[in-house]
Amino acid sequence: MQKVKIVETELEKEQAFDIRRKVFVDEQGVALHVEMDEYDDSATHFIGYELEQPIAAARIREYEQGVGKVERVCVLAEYRGHHFGAELMEQLEEYARSIGYFRLQLNSQSHAISFYERLGYDVVSPEFMDAGIPHRQMEKTL
Repeated sequence: MQKVKIVETELEKEQAFDIRRKVFVDEQGVALHVEMDEYDDSATHFIGYELEQPIAAARIREYEQGVGKVERVCVLAEYRGHHFGAELMEQLEEYARSIGYFRLQLNSQSHAISFYERLGYDVVSPEFMDAGIPHRQMEKTL
């Protein structure tokens, strides 16, 4: 990916939200009112660009003291398999360390568990359903 950055402008935020809508709502069938939630206003959003095209997004928020919750990690379908997701997570983790988080948690869709395991995350829960999709909770000590 050419650039991963923290969302700073309203345009960047809309681009991140558009990527999320394409992946989670259009592709996976998650209801828009479930995908866009009360944490969008307070979370720190990330966006990734390839050749100036917005292609990846994620957000992080404080879950509890020193623990960040990583959410809404997505890469547009046509850009998957090129390590953009790993690059996005690397930048997000760097930011998390810089603000004092010592652990990250996330709820991975079950099909993506191996992706997060390669990045050092461990499964810490049985499978559960979220938005009609099987998930497992994972965490990583930074």
